[in-house]
Amino acid sequence: MFDVVVVGAGPVGLFLGALLLQEGLSVRILEQRTGPSPHSRAIGIHPPALAALEQACVAAQMVAEAVQIGLGIARSAGTEVARLSFATLASHYPYVLTLPQARTEALLEARLHALDPAALVRGFCVSSMHDAGTFLTLSGSSSDVEAGTHFQARLVVGADGARSAVRRLLGIPTSGRDYPDTYLMGDFPDTGPDGSAAILYLEPGGILESFPLPGGLRRWVAHTDSLLLDATAADLARIVSERSGVSLEPQANRMLSAFAVRTRLARHMIAGRVALVGDAAHEISPIGGQGMNLGWLDAAELAPIVVAALAGKPTGTKLAAFEKKRMRAARTAARQAQLNMVLGRKVPASYLQRRNAVLGRLVRLDAVHNLVARRFTMHSLR
Repeated sequence: MFDVVVVGAGPVGLFLGALLLQEGLSVRILEQRTGPSPHSRAIGIHPPALAALEQACVAAQMVAEAVQIGLGIARSAGTEVARLSFATLASHYPYVLTLPQARTEALLEARLHALDPAALVRGFCVSSMHDAGTFLTLSGSSSDVEAGTHFQARLVVGADGARSAVRRLLGIPTSGRDYPDTYLMGDFPDTGPDGSAAILYLEPGGILESFPLPGGLRRWVAHTDSLLLDATAADLARIVSERSGVSLEPQANRMLSAFAVRTRLARHMIAGRVALVGDAAHEISPIGGQGMNLGWLDAAELAPIVVAALAGKPTGTKLAAFEKKRMRAARTAARQAQLNMVLGRKVPASYLQRRNAVLGRLVRLDAVHNLVARRFTMHSLR
C-alpha cells in the first residue's frame, strides 16, 4: 500500500508527486498515456508558480532554458498602444517564462525519477475506485502486466485533467460555460525585431498574440470567426500578415492547432480521502496561460496538508481553507480569462480606436500599470 496515489502525470501531477516524495512518502503516479506527449500546449510559467517550483528543485533549470518575458507591448494599426513592464513587480522573478510544455514535463519527470525511479506508472487507465475507510483501491487496465491492475493508497489525488476520471468516479458535478471564442495558433521561426517581448496586436478582425519561445521560435495565437479545424499553416500566416504585417513562412511551421474555449469548475475539490487539483478541479480558458500555473499552486498548498494528514494530525480545517482559497483563485482566473477574451474579440475599427486610446492612457498611470502587471503575472492568485 502506498501513502498517496496521484492520477495523472501532466505537469501538475508530476510536481505534486515530487513534492510528496521529497517528504519521504511512498507515491505512485498513474498515467494512461504510454509515453510523454510531444505537443506544446501551455507555455507560460508565471512568477508565483515559478517560486512554488523551487520547492521541487526544477525552477533554476527552467529559468536557464526558457525565454524570460519582461515586457508586453500592445499595438494597433502599426502604432504602439501601451506597454507593460514586469520589472517593477516586487518579485524574485520579474518576468514570465515561456517553455514548451513537453520540456516542462520532461524536467519534472526527471526530478521525479531521481527521487524514485518506480514512482511513475504509464499505461494505466483507472476505471474504478473503492473507499475501504482507511484506504482506497484504484482498479483499471494496464499495458504493463508487471504493473498490476490495482493500487491501494491511504490518500488519492486526481490530477488527471479536464476530463478527470477521478472526478467522474466521485460523482462531483461541475458548472461552467462554453464561450463563442475560437483560436488558431502555431509556432514559426522568429525572424522579427521584438526579441523577448510579448506582443498583442489589437485589430478590428480580432486579437493576435505573439510570444517568443526557446530555440528561435515564436508562437502566434489568432482569434478566429469560427473553429478552423482544417486550417493550414498558410491560413495562419495569412491572418498574421493581415493583422500585423509580419510575414511568416508556412513551410517552416512547427506546430498548428485550433481550439475552442470553455470554463468548468468542480463543486468540490475534497471528497473524503480524495482531492482534485489542476484542470480536474478547475478548467480555465487557456487565454492568459493560467491553467497549468493554477494547478501548480494547488499542488504546493495541498502537499503539506497531505503530509500532515498522513502523520495523523488534524487537517479538516486546513482542507476546508485550502478548497475555499483555491476555488476562489480559480474563479478569479476565470474572470480574468473572460476579460482577456472580450478584449480580443472582433469589433468595429472606430470603437477599437477609442478603446485603445483609453487603454493607453490608463496603463501609463503607475497604479493602473502595476495592477495590470500583477494580474497578468498571476500575483493576485497565490
